[in-house]
Amino acid sequence: MRILLVEDNIEIADAVTRMLERERYAIVHVGDGESALGQLIDGEFDLALLDLVIPKGDGFSVCAKAREAGVTTPVLMLTARDAVEDRVRGLDCGADDYLVKPFVAQELLARVRALLRRGERPPQSVLDAGGLRVDLTARRAFVSESEIALGTTEFRLLEYLARNAGLTLSRQQILDRVWGDEFAGSSNIVDVYVGQLRRKLRKAGAENLIATVWGVGYRLVT
Repeated sequence: MRILLVEDNIEIADAVTRMLERERYAIVHVGDGESALGQLIDGEFDLALLDLVIPKGDGFSVCAKAREAGVTTPVLMLTARDAVEDRVRGLDCGADDYLVKPFVAQELLARVRALLRRGERPPQSVLDAGGLRVDLTARRAFVSESEIALGTTEFRLLEYLARNAGLTLSRQQILDRVWGDEFAGSSNIVDVYVGQLRRKLRKAGAENLIATVWGVGYRLVT
């Protein structure tokens, strides 16, 4: 299980990370709202632990913007604020639970387990977006009934775009997710593969399915 921890206090972040890693959870830690929102939109997490008071935004705005972007990751807010209006606002902006600091380790772990159980769902096996159908199990893609012949990297790229249909993905985001952190080549490889995908999609009858967002990257049109 992958958990995103958003906490700017290093001592607290280290303590929570150690606690969760002892329970065999994989932790990704960021310390500000801008990074948190990017991770929530770009990453695939089973749960987010979101501090309310953080640099470059706050927990309320991060959670609200993530929900507006279609992020369904369960969110547990961690904060020193215990006023009823703060708890209500947190839940109203899309959080699933709210835990006031200082908290007992056992309670945090219990709430984490509860939210992870609640978030369990059958894995999605088919993605449908913009007239495109991507079968994740069979590793095949179709436009209407026309199958698109794709290489391994082309399929991974199309899958990533389809999973984030309607969202603009930067070249760096695509490069990191499709080619991996250790890729040492140029980001121009993204443009090359997008061009290949566009030609194959056009041949299958799908025009303008992948839009260019100038200066940023690409978006699968829904």
